[in-house]
Amino acid sequence: MLKNKTTGSMLIVAGTTIGAGMLALPIASAGLGFSTALALIIASWLLMTYTALLMLELHQYAPRDATLNTLAKLWLGKRGQYIANFSMVFLFYALCAAYIAGGGAQLQARINIGFDVNIAPQFGSVILAVIIASVVTLGTSKVDKLNRVLFTIKIIVLASLFYMLTPYVQGKHLLEMPVEQGLILSAIPVIFTSFGFHGSIPSIVKYVGVEIKVLRKVMIAGAALPLVIYIFWQLLSQGIMSQVDLLNSQGLSGFVSSVASIAHNPGVATAVKLFADLALATSFLGVSLGLFDFFADTFKKGDNKTDRIKTALITFIPPLGFALFYPQGFIMALGYAAIALVVLAIFLPVAMVYKQRTTSNKTGYKVKSGNVGLGIAAICGITIIAAQFMQMAGLIPAIG
Repeated sequence: MLKNKTTGSMLIVAGTTIGAGMLALPIASAGLGFSTALALIIASWLLMTYTALLMLELHQYAPRDATLNTLAKLWLGKRGQYIANFSMVFLFYALCAAYIAGGGAQLQARINIGFDVNIAPQFGSVILAVIIASVVTLGTSKVDKLNRVLFTIKIIVLASLFYMLTPYVQGKHLLEMPVEQGLILSAIPVIFTSFGFHGSIPSIVKYVGVEIKVLRKVMIAGAALPLVIYIFWQLLSQGIMSQVDLLNSQGLSGFVSSVASIAHNPGVATAVKLFADLALATSFLGVSLGLFDFFADTFKKGDNKTDRIKTALITFIPPLGFALFYPQGFIMALGYAAIALVVLAIFLPVAMVYKQRTTSNKTGYKVKSGNVGLGIAAICGITIIAAQFMQMAGLIPAIG
């Protein structure tokens, strides 16, 4: 039973990580050159895996159902709890609103074509929100089962994409040098956020139990799978086109059109669209599950049917409302996603672990590297925020 949960939890981590943001990686790393982009991807993976393990170090001293709300209160007091809560709600509501708006539009288009009808995009958003909310409300085991099916299909679609595109990869494109140094700073926030799965860690701990050896395996393997897929995706996207052509692609749609025309295969565009749908669904499941458990912990809601429905309403109604009536507001909020994720996935774990280590002499699981590792992680977080602000201020090139 535990082995089954372990595999499912790894796929929840990987499914949450490999969202539609993966499709933005070629655009984000355009002009960098393959080796530079590869270095940034590996560095982001190391950083996020390290801070995920820091979270496990904290969870072993907290109740099984503890979320960031409880952890922050335990080690950082009320002020830390407020910062954690604001960052979590801000980021996850923004993500959920974006998934509902974007996924709803995709679903509406599929329904209109498939059933030869003409429904409004808002109807697609409502259907998507109801489906995801229903699965999340039924519990992590149901999310696990659905996620396995979607993730398996996603891997099959990716494998077919790789099969169609590999013959067109040229070694000379992979050896090209960066076009412009400022592009490295521009790419950092996008590549960093493509490894964001930390909001679902408390849900996985609650599902598996505080079994540190098992949870370490879940975090390391769950984050390693996206790393491997991202590297192959970079090999394809940067091997098919020159850095200059990648830079001249008009966003994601332009990139997909260029790749489809190079491969002389319209099936490439279809596969990318299907992958985007599946990536959005698995990422939405992981994010909303993390937010659901966070609210259940914050508002002290139980696991009975009535309480779970109440928690679902708190989790899904606000982002659905924003997606329907004010989608641009939360799409704009996603511009600050990297900053909120730095607070959630780097600053808070580092601060809480530092406090735990300096105020307690408990002997339990401890992530190697000591205070040096904590310091390096904090510096990385500051660098990511600085890069995000520089991009927003127009000091470095904007992505896409």
